[in-house]
Amino acid sequence: MTWETLPVTPDRFDDFADVVNPNRRATHCWCLSHRLRGKDIEELGGGDREQAMRRLCEREHPPGVVTYHDGVPVGWCNIGPRTEIPRLAASRLIRPVDDVPVWSIVCVVVRSGHRRTGVTAHLLEGAVQYAASHGAPAVEAYPVDPEGRMDTTMAFVGTRSMFERAGFETVGTTEAVASGMPRIIMRRSITETAPGRSHLLQQQ
Repeated sequence: MTWETLPVTPDRFDDFADVVNPNRRATHCWCLSHRLRGKDIEELGGGDREQAMRRLCEREHPPGVVTYHDGVPVGWCNIGPRTEIPRLAASRLIRPVDDVPVWSIVCVVVRSGHRRTGVTAHLLEGAVQYAASHGAPAVEAYPVDPEGRMDTTMAFVGTRSMFERAGFETVGTTEAVASGMPRIIMRRSITETAPGRSHLLQQQ
């Protein structure tokens, strides 16, 4: 069995879509709500959300990574420099804790039929590697810390325990909530050695 995590460049757009929007529905999620404002979607895609996402994939920093298991796209992580995520950069609810130019994870999705198979661990590690390859000093995420079993709606923001297993530590709180639960700020330094670090990152 092989795992691989790659940036969502234009030639991999359909792989990304297979994870988040397999039926290609215009009104379904294209993973833009946490990243772009309405005016940004209008400017990039003429109001068409799919086209706006395609345009983002053409940029120097594509908007995330896709994880493959034996060649099959099974996971998606929306990640990029915080400064390139307009809604996050302007947020009054999730404020920076310092002046470190972090990269931010704003969404995590595991493809239906592939959950509980270890996808998330490979996906988050691949996302950190992607950020590291572009010189990011640290990666942040903004999960919740629910009591008991995680509600399925939390899959998009993640939980504290999910990120702790990937080497992230809690560094702050926010005024934002998800499904009624407060979101926290977790960070993983790129320079730290964390369990599960793959050969790709070690060789950089």
